[in-house]
Amino acid sequence: MADFIRERYINPYTDFGFKKLFGTEMNKDLLISFLNALLEGQEKAIADIQYLNSEQLGNGYGERRSVFDVYCTAEDDSRFIVEMQKAPQPYFKDRTLYYSAAAIQKQGQTGEWNYCLNPVYAVSVMNFCFPHGEYPEDNAKHVVQLKDVKDNHVFYDKLTFIYLEMPKFNKGEDELATMFDKWMFVLRNLSRLMERPASLQERIFTKIFEQAEIARYTPEEYQNYEESKKVLWDNFSTLEYAVQTGRKAGREEGREQERTATALRMKADGLTPALIAKYTGLTPEEITKL
Repeated sequence: MADFIRERYINPYTDFGFKKLFGTEMNKDLLISFLNALLEGQEKAIADIQYLNSEQLGNGYGERRSVFDVYCTAEDDSRFIVEMQKAPQPYFKDRTLYYSAAAIQKQGQTGEWNYCLNPVYAVSVMNFCFPHGEYPEDNAKHVVQLKDVKDNHVFYDKLTFIYLEMPKFNKGEDELATMFDKWMFVLRNLSRLMERPASLQERIFTKIFEQAEIARYTPEEYQNYEESKKVLWDNFSTLEYAVQTGRKAGREEGREQERTATALRMKADGLTPALIAKYTGLTPEEITKL
């Protein structure tokens, strides 16, 4: 019972939570609302979707499979790949391109075909930020398409990547002006809330808070959620350890470089290797090699 007291609503960053809210026929209206909030002002509104098999097999033996959290098509045959990415990866952009390529390739037809493709949208909800400050701190949503590098016009508008850097979204309840703001707030804060905020009065949010309430779940659903949550925190702990280890290695490397620089200056001033070793901690052999 202690978990019910600490946490009233599920964490959408878990596999169970994300698919519970967005990956079931019963809750497809939640996904439709979320996608329309992402595309507001850019595309016509989505009225309906059809879920597709989220596991796309390669064309031949040994080819890598592409597995998405949610894969669906809208009534105009646009494809949407929606995934929750919980931790950074070295080739994350490559991965999203690979996934979208699978959705494109599956549109190929046998026999005579004119290569006309339906639009593909790859939506990544990221529980991290792009490295090296690629985007400003106040910019959490990025819409990427193929453009001409000279005049910046959209060369091909049927392949769209939407990246959401969730840690950058820090608006409070009284700052939620659009449906996009409200959806971002829900995804970022759902598991920390104990009741539905007054600013989220739309009917769609009534439903999401009902579907996210842990007390409504069967014992089997609750067990699946707990297991999914454990995977999330295990991944977080692994990432945190890697970060701390990297920082420690960086500090040690910095100290080693400082000792070497000091030894070189002392050596240039004519001090003996033994004396340099005494003050830098380097061995006489290491000093001789400098």
